[in-house]
Amino acid sequence: MAPLNRRHFLAATASGLGLSHVLDALGPLSADEVSMNKGIARFSGEIEPLVQFLENTPRDVVIEETAKRIQAGVGYRELLAALLLAGVRNVQPRPSVGFKFHAVLVVNSAHLASLSSSSSDRWLPILWAIDNFKSSQARDVNEGNWTLAAVDEANVPKGHQASDQLGHALEHWDESAADVAITGLVRTAGANRVFDQLAVHAARDFRSIGHKVIYLSNAFRTLQTIGWDYAEPVMRSLVYAMLNHQGDPNPSESDLPADRPGRFNRELQGKISDKWRHGKIDPDATRDLVRTLHDCSPRDASELVVDMINRGVAAQSIWDALFASASELSMRQRGIVALHAVTTTNAIHHAFRTVGDDDTAKYLLLQNASFLPMFVEAAAGRGKLADRRVDELSSEPTREIDVPGIFRTMGSDRTEASHQMYAYLSGGGNPQNVVDHARRLVFLKGSDSHDYKFSSAALEDYRVLTPEWRNRFLAASTYQLRSETEPTRGLVNRIRTAIG
Repeated sequence: MAPLNRRHFLAATASGLGLSHVLDALGPLSADEVSMNKGIARFSGEIEPLVQFLENTPRDVVIEETAKRIQAGVGYRELLAALLLAGVRNVQPRPSVGFKFHAVLVVNSAHLASLSSSSSDRWLPILWAIDNFKSSQARDVNEGNWTLAAVDEANVPKGHQASDQLGHALEHWDESAADVAITGLVRTAGANRVFDQLAVHAARDFRSIGHKVIYLSNAFRTLQTIGWDYAEPVMRSLVYAMLNHQGDPNPSESDLPADRPGRFNRELQGKISDKWRHGKIDPDATRDLVRTLHDCSPRDASELVVDMINRGVAAQSIWDALFASASELSMRQRGIVALHAVTTTNAIHHAFRTVGDDDTAKYLLLQNASFLPMFVEAAAGRGKLADRRVDELSSEPTREIDVPGIFRTMGSDRTEASHQMYAYLSGGGNPQNVVDHARRLVFLKGSDSHDYKFSSAALEDYRVLTPEWRNRFLAASTYQLRSETEPTRGLVNRIRTAIG
């Protein structure tokens, strides 16, 4: 019997199975068609096809094609993972960690919205986020078609060297060194250790009005759902975003306004008492801090926080003030800056509760206090700020109140709606009714990533405030939430039709 080489074996096998005519009908494959571009980041075999599907499917049919895959058995978790990875690979977090990069930042917000929605609406947020990704992908293509590069494997440090190298690279804003260092750390360390090392750097500067720390918290929260196996490309993208200083010289060699509060607070954190976690709830101290944050400097804010903690005021009372002050800015100037004061406070608070290092937790608290006056200054640069105060909301209703009515009032008079909301909640109204109604209106009326980011943050955060302040926080949120009177987006019907 003549020897049978591999080529003859494959041909004989195809013939025996009746596949020859099928293979012939498919036509030849060129080398370009089967080769993989080695210059870009690739994901595991199980998720790569779904990522490529999201990347390559045109926006005008992606909802319908995704629905077909859902109906064929693609699971929610798998789709969430593919969406995050597609954004990480295809959308550059430059020139600012915002703008088109909201396609990545909003993934966790859409996920939280899905978790909290009724079964009939559960697919709306994630499918909306897929459409949003396609919009950002197109914008990225127009801006140069950036793609996350493959890892420089030759320079990835050993596990025992990765942490020190990453710390040095982050301190010196060295992108290439940080990229290989975070790769080495992710491959050898767990999520908690990686989070602790990145947390202090993600909140150290005010560039991108808080988007760096928003990315940190949202990325880790999404990875908790989809699995740490997908962490490497996400962490590489995160570190690249954190080191953005577009338009500025190297911050490690400069003294720039965006960095000064962070450097001051690194020194100030050492003055916080070791008993700082054992303070007492003090509503009067909260009110004093809210009043101060209305108009003060970043340094004044963090120094007052240290003084309050050292006088025995609980960290909870400090956070009550930070959340309330962030929401107050929405009352003074509705818009993009005030919205990010809330979403940034949400992200820093999550990092504060998650981080294992006590000094980093102190630092994050001080940074949040310093950031709020910087948000006020940024908002003032866009126009006059109204002299409204969150601690002066009235609980006297001006008309009969019900939740849908409050959201209708928002369409014509948000100041009146905020007072109605506070009166409703102060009178024993169920906040869950407010949350459910607000979330559903985001599904139906939301027009961009900020609707999901803000609502997911605000409707989550009110639960962590003490009773005296949570009603004020929710009432102030009426300035940013969607109104009953706004038109329903066409994309909603398209998604519902596709899902069936």
